[in-house]
Amino acid sequence: MLLVSCASVQASELRLYTEDYRPFSFIQGGKLTGMAVEVVNLLAQRTGQNTRIEVVPWTRGYNKVQSEANTGLFATVRTAQRETLFQWVGPIAVGHTSFYARRNAGLNVKSFKDVERFATLAVPKQWYSYEYLSAQGLKNLFGVATPQHMARMFKHGRTELLVASNLALDEMLTQEGMSRDDVELQFTFMANHSYIAFSKTTDPQLVLRWQQALDELTRDGTLERIHQRWFASTTTLPVMAPQATR
Repeated sequence: MLLVSCASVQASELRLYTEDYRPFSFIQGGKLTGMAVEVVNLLAQRTGQNTRIEVVPWTRGYNKVQSEANTGLFATVRTAQRETLFQWVGPIAVGHTSFYARRNAGLNVKSFKDVERFATLAVPKQWYSYEYLSAQGLKNLFGVATPQHMARMFKHGRTELLVASNLALDEMLTQEGMSRDDVELQFTFMANHSYIAFSKTTDPQLVLRWQQALDELTRDGTLERIHQRWFASTTTLPVMAPQATR
């Protein structure tokens, strides 16, 4: 009966959602690629799971995985606020999130109290950073649809601060014709541990098999080699045991 159950889970299609967010997941030359996509494809291969990945707006994927069985969302930062909403496989990457300003703008932002001085702080809706900053009581949050929208507003001076993970900062700036030399770090306000978030109604045995496969990727050095290709020296490798940002 156990063998029949496992075969049934593998035969049923697992739908995974992701967004356009370099270098984790993006379409290049008509093909979906990225650090997180590479990891997910390897996990599907090693578990023998029939998997389909769709690129959707973040809010759509975030809501679907809270309401549909056999679904997952990646790369999703695990936080205390999200802890009970999903089943978690990871971490697949570990970084930190900070405020950045334009170089030579003369800003000295060292606390959330300093951030409150600005009229607008653009952050993608339902992102971990939006949820976290909202919980800090910031009243100047302006929800935008995508990280690209946020970076574009920053480039054109419509917002003076950029909220970004160190793992995605370079790509975010490059898409807007900028580089890390164009910005200055103000202060880091949280760690981010990126996971694959599965719906609560997804079979727990499937989730367990994916975590075990990810643990093996860590043990055999595959995950480290993927990080070296996509992140160079900007990342800290995840530990074996799942870690939540508290």
